[in-house]
Amino acid sequence: MSFLANRVAIVTGGARGVGRSYALKLAEHGAKVLVNDLGATAAGEGADLSPAQEVVDIIRSNGGEAAVNGADVADFEQARAMIDQAVSTFGRLDILINNAGILRDRMMVNMSEDEWDSVVRVHLKGTFAPTHHAANHWRMKSKAGEAVDARVINTTSHSGLFANIGQANYASAKAGIAAFSIVTARELQRIGVTVNAIAPRANTRMTEGLREWTPEQLDKRDPEWIAGLVAWLASAESHFVSGRVFEVWGNGITVAESWQHGPTTDASKDPTTLGPGIESILTYARANAGIDLNTWSNP
Repeated sequence: MSFLANRVAIVTGGARGVGRSYALKLAEHGAKVLVNDLGATAAGEGADLSPAQEVVDIIRSNGGEAAVNGADVADFEQARAMIDQAVSTFGRLDILINNAGILRDRMMVNMSEDEWDSVVRVHLKGTFAPTHHAANHWRMKSKAGEAVDARVINTTSHSGLFANIGQANYASAKAGIAAFSIVTARELQRIGVTVNAIAPRANTRMTEGLREWTPEQLDKRDPEWIAGLVAWLASAESHFVSGRVFEVWGNGITVAESWQHGPTTDASKDPTTLGPGIESILTYARANAGIDLNTWSNP
C-alpha cells in the first residue's frame, strides 16, 4: 500500500483494457484514483458510465478511494473540469495517465475525413487537453512555492513508432503523442513534472480478432504487465526518468530510441548531382524498424 500512498491519479480510459488495469494497480498500491471513461465503444460511439463505476466499486470494496469521471478528454473545458474534480475530491493531483483512445482502422485511400478526424481528436487532443490543464495546476503550485513531484504518463503505440499498415490515422496520432511527450518533458522539468510515454502490447477489445494467440502469448499480453511499469513511473521512485518512450509487455521493457541522425552526404543546389550521394547514404543507413513481433529481443 505504501508505494503510492498519498498520491492522487487520473486514469483516462480507465474502465476497460489496460486503463482498468492501471486504475486497479495504482489503487492496490495506495493511490486515490479518478477513473475517467466516457464509456464509448472501441470505435468511439455511445456513452456508458457503468464500466467506470464498476472499477470504482472494486477499488472501494478493497478499501481504496476512487471516483468516476465521464468527461470527453478531447473537449477542452471538460478536460479542465476533470482536473478540477480530482483536486476537489481528493485534495491534490500527482499523476495523470492519458490512456483514452478509439480505433477506426482503414486503408488510407479508403479512409473518410471523419475516420481521420475522430481518431486524431481522441488520441492527440485527448492527450493535450488534460495535460495542458494539469500542467497549469502544477505550475501555479510551483509559483506559489510548493514542491511539485508530479507525473504524466502518455500512451503511444507500436503502430505510431513503427508504422502499421491500415492505421494511418491512429499511427499518426500515436507518433504525435510520442513527440508531444518528449517536448513537454523538456518544458515541464523545471516545475517538477516528469513526462513519459509507453507503447503497450496487450490483449484488449482494441486488439481482439487481430490473430489467434497461444495461452503463453496471451499471458505475455496480460495488461497487468503494463500496469506494473505504469505504477512505477507514477511513483516518487521514478523522479529521474523523463522524456522517454518505453515498449512494454510480458516479454520485457525496452527503451525506444527515437529518430537518430544517420549517414550524411553533401547537399547541392543542382539536383542532377545528388543521385550518387543519396544512393551511398541509403546503402549505409539502417532500415526502418518494423512492428513484427519476431524482431523483438530482450535487452
